[in-house]
Amino acid sequence: MKFFIDTADIKEIREAAAMGLVDGVTTNPSLVAKTGRKFKDVLVEICDVVKGPVSAEVIATTYDDMMREARDYAALRNNIVVKIPMLPEGMKAVRTCAAEGIKTNVTLCFSATQALLAAKAGAAYISPFVGRLDDVSTDGMQLIGEIVQIYDNYAFDTEVLVASVRHPMHVHQAAMLGAHVATCPLSVLIQLCKHPLTDVGLTKFLADWQKVPK
Repeated sequence: MKFFIDTADIKEIREAAAMGLVDGVTTNPSLVAKTGRKFKDVLVEICDVVKGPVSAEVIATTYDDMMREARDYAALRNNIVVKIPMLPEGMKAVRTCAAEGIKTNVTLCFSATQALLAAKAGAAYISPFVGRLDDVSTDGMQLIGEIVQIYDNYAFDTEVLVASVRHPMHVHQAAMLGAHVATCPLSVLIQLCKHPLTDVGLTKFLADWQKVPK
């Protein structure tokens, strides 16, 4: 499984990269807004640090405007992946991007049929939002299993990028189901390292070390 970090904070990206946990980066308008910086400046800096895919989301909702943004972002760096929302106009843009060699990440996916359409259109990634489904009393991880099965049934190349990850169990379950990527905030990546028995064991080892003659 690949790990992407879901942030636009370059310090967080560097910290996660030092642990070997940055195969790529996902951003969105909300995350970029937190930086207080210009969108393109943030994208270029991230791309200079991370050699894997960096998702940059369009804000347009019409085909022509989406394509204008997509071409603009793709020209900045060759590892930029254009995030496009799951809309009929978005599917047109995904299809054109695929024809032009621009990789896309279809975002705001909440159903298996939406994921099927994105794969048919030629998306490189599909981003099902598991945490937001959990928020409305729906099993987000069940959706991941459904998408993985459908993609396997028809040998689609689209990768399942599990998004809106809230805790380590989302990552665990996604890996068990065969998802290709999990994109996580730094806080979840740090949690993946932790276990109470690890803490107890380390405390005991260090205490015992103090008894060893020096």
